[in-house]
Amino acid sequence: MNRNVFLLSCSMALGMAAAPVIVLLGGILGVKLAPYPTWSTLPVAMLVVGVALFTVPAALLMKKIGRRYGFMLASFVTTLACLGGIYAIYAQSFILFCLVGFFIGGNLAFVQQYRFAAAESVDPQRIGKAVSIVLLGGIAAAFLGPELAKQTREMLPLGLYSGSFATLAVLNLLNICLHYFLIEPDIHGAAVDGPERKLGEVIRQPVYLTAVMAALVAYGVMSFIMTATPVSMHIIDGLSIDETAWVIQGHVMAMYIPSLFTGILMSRLGLTRVMLGGTLLMIICVAIAFVDRHFIHYWTGLALLGVGWNFLFIGSTTLLTRCYSPAERFKAQAVNDFAVFGFQALASLSAGTVIFVAGWEIVNGLSLPLLLAMLLLIWKMKSRVEEA
Repeated sequence: MNRNVFLLSCSMALGMAAAPVIVLLGGILGVKLAPYPTWSTLPVAMLVVGVALFTVPAALLMKKIGRRYGFMLASFVTTLACLGGIYAIYAQSFILFCLVGFFIGGNLAFVQQYRFAAAESVDPQRIGKAVSIVLLGGIAAAFLGPELAKQTREMLPLGLYSGSFATLAVLNLLNICLHYFLIEPDIHGAAVDGPERKLGEVIRQPVYLTAVMAALVAYGVMSFIMTATPVSMHIIDGLSIDETAWVIQGHVMAMYIPSLFTGILMSRLGLTRVMLGGTLLMIICVAIAFVDRHFIHYWTGLALLGVGWNFLFIGSTTLLTRCYSPAERFKAQAVNDFAVFGFQALASLSAGTVIFVAGWEIVNGLSLPLLLAMLLLIWKMKSRVEEA
């Protein structure tokens, strides 16, 4: 296995661990800290806002100082943010807790670049497999984050869950050490210094727009439903924190376990079929929400949502890498991630209000038009996607 791909997969496990913790605890602690119930999911939404606002700076910074030092800096800032989370819980500060979510989200903007760093470290025909391997680190993150949050929640006498954030700080310090051994992808020279199209010309390509839209729908729908889940389960339906954690863990693991075979599926079935399959699985998730709201319905729906996200997002990432030259990679990647995570931020910000005002079924029902539109777009672009 390529050294960089292996290191980035390990880094994904450490760097992503904070995300499911914020998803799990953001709404639960938000209910206790927020001045109004409808603001309870704001810490989770701020996580996504942080991803959106840091996507362009992350790409530009790494263009200047390189992938390795950019990743190290992001992990250091996240360590400080996790320490801030301890104080936010101790001081009962909702504003500070939202800022913690924001800066952890900023780190996720850098974590999202892991897949591009992996793609730049292998031959073009191995990009799908490399991206899948990196995303496998999310499996460990899905278990590591929520499990450590539960086991260490009373570790410090500064408030419930303060110990969880102390543990996350340690994980990010370890990630800095991992990044030190990362080798800058060797794509310098003529390829990087070659002809470079204007940004408008790059993003107007139909295949590029299809890739962006697929990632936008995958992340937007997933985030909208996932953000509302802990509040719907634990606060509204009265399910236990352990049951809620199992659903979030199952969801995040379902997001990344398929990476074991997604690359193989794409090579055998083609990008179009994999992306269509992912969209259909997300539609089934929405349908389950209208059946009932017991633990099994939440768990099954969120698991299918995770698998669907994996197929659609890895497909879109692989497709995106075929739309730009090495010289254009940073600006093309930055525009893609800004659009995707900007939309995800809007979805997360609205999730709290929708779940309290309209309910779980409406949260899911609002996602259906986007998913149906995505099905039609992928089908219409089938020939161009396969030829890219």
